[in-house]
Amino acid sequence: MINRRNVLRGGGAASLGALAITAVAGGTDLATAATRRPELLGDPASTPQAESLWPAHLTHTERRNLQVFDELDFDVYSGQQWNRLGESHARNIRVHWPDGHYTDGIEQHIADLRSQFVWAPDTRITEHPIRIAKDNLTSVTGVMKGTFSRPMPDGNGGSIQPTGKEFSINMATVGLWNKHGVMEEEFLFWDNQTFLQQIGLA
Repeated sequence: MINRRNVLRGGGAASLGALAITAVAGGTDLATAATRRPELLGDPASTPQAESLWPAHLTHTERRNLQVFDELDFDVYSGQQWNRLGESHARNIRVHWPDGHYTDGIEQHIADLRSQFVWAPDTRITEHPIRIAKDNLTSVTGVMKGTFSRPMPDGNGGSIQPTGKEFSINMATVGLWNKHGVMEEEFLFWDNQTFLQQIGLA
């Protein structure tokens, strides 16, 4: 079976040849095959279970880093197993947040992560639609879900009452890994405006 997504991204004569083979195999003509769109990922955040892609030709270290990151999101973060965060994060890790600020140190990062579960205790990441690794860099997309079900501290001693609304947002993390197999710098990205709209605060 030919993976049309990979073939159509290649371009040139190889793509045309693959289209011809696909047309023959599927019982269609070349013109019909050429007008079909390649399979696309769509919006993972609005898909019950997004497709999970693993790159080919990974080195042992690249695959290990991606596997550690899967466990970080699926088990450690989603299960609030903060005592295990050192399996993926250096003690002095610098974490860059979507709003532009950054923090230093694993203890501060744990405190920041804990705070997300105060107002949305069912927060979780259960899928990584795209994974990329090159040497000591990884980039992974995820879908973060949860429900605004408890009061949210407003930072001024008060709280924002829960709306009961669910959220499902696309996110991406870029990690810089050191020779000890843990991230020493992490960049987090998601659309805060979409997030606030989904939980009823924008």
